[in-house]
Amino acid sequence: MAAKDKAIGVSQQRATRAVFFIGGFGSASWAPLVPLLKERLAIGENVLGMLLLCIGIGSLLTMPLAGAAATRLGCRRVLTVACVAEAVFLFALSHVSTLWLAAVLLLGFGAFMGCLDATVNVAAVIVEKESDRRLMSGMHALWSVGGFVGAGLFGVWVGMCRLTPLVSTAIASGIMLGTIAYFRRYLIPYGGDAGGRLIGIPRGIVTFIGIIACIAFLTEGAIMDWSGVFLRVERGFDLSLAGMGFTVFSAAMLVMRLVGDALVVKLGPECVVIGGLLVAFAGFLLVILAESTTVLYLGFFAIGVGSANVVPVFFSLMGKQEDMPISLAVPAVSTLGYLGVLMGPAAIGFLAHRTDLYVAFGFLAALVAMQAAIAAYVYRRMGQKVFGSKSYGT
Repeated sequence: MAAKDKAIGVSQQRATRAVFFIGGFGSASWAPLVPLLKERLAIGENVLGMLLLCIGIGSLLTMPLAGAAATRLGCRRVLTVACVAEAVFLFALSHVSTLWLAAVLLLGFGAFMGCLDATVNVAAVIVEKESDRRLMSGMHALWSVGGFVGAGLFGVWVGMCRLTPLVSTAIASGIMLGTIAYFRRYLIPYGGDAGGRLIGIPRGIVTFIGIIACIAFLTEGAIMDWSGVFLRVERGFDLSLAGMGFTVFSAAMLVMRLVGDALVVKLGPECVVIGGLLVAFAGFLLVILAESTTVLYLGFFAIGVGSANVVPVFFSLMGKQEDMPISLAVPAVSTLGYLGVLMGPAAIGFLAHRTDLYVAFGFLAALVAMQAAIAAYVYRRMGQKVFGSKSYGT
């Protein structure tokens, strides 16, 4: 019986990782369709920007409700529907040719993307808690792996195999459907207790974790959207090299998340989080002050290394805090994190317009320092009960 229980636990872990992979893969498969959509609809950047906002609106509509849905229907059902729907909407977006239909499809695509994101984190917290071992960093790493694979395969299909974007998107949707079809049977069929509530408003320690997540995702979104502009405009890089900052940052995050669970067990969560945020702060200083290209890239690498495991470690905390049920706390934190994704690029753009990108990146460094201070407060408040052991379950 013990061997059977262990096997079931491993299957649940793999299935949850597979859904993280689908989420990252679907997001990366959508990105190459953006310029094609702009061309097909013959719209300008301003209209395109409004269209893309539909994804964020859709996500914000479903994220707060995902926990209640998981409680009532179970993670397996919610994640299966979300993965299938995201694949279908992705394929439909490769065909859309009218503005109003594009808006509707993007709203639906964002809604199921947000539902998947929040629910898979609920499942991950429950699986990690019941497995009694650190798993969260590895789970989040699979989202990044999915992103790298999705972006890379699209380039292979279109660039090397000469397939049309429509066929390439159909293949991507098929991979998502095939993956969830195989792994759905192993997903946990329950979703925790929401205490009879539909939406959870962050309270207690969850509020502070939500702020940490918001800053983390704000920083990541700002690096994604503004690092290329910074290298091009402020540093005079060639256009072909402008994306290297985000590439180095993303690669560093992926590597650190793949080894993150082992690091947390070995060093303890406090060292990984506080130490990591200090490394990220130093990375921003290098980006701002560096005089050589090597040091500049080292700065982006340090930001990725330092910030990689902050969100996974604090999602793990959702399984230990007692201020809110898991199925309400996780969507609440996910929603605050996604608000950071939406606010980050706009906030940095506004600040850069008023000053310059050096000041804007300095503002990001200050936010990282604030993260470290809030994290230290969380450690003090939760005390030995949560953070006293380096391993998850002891």
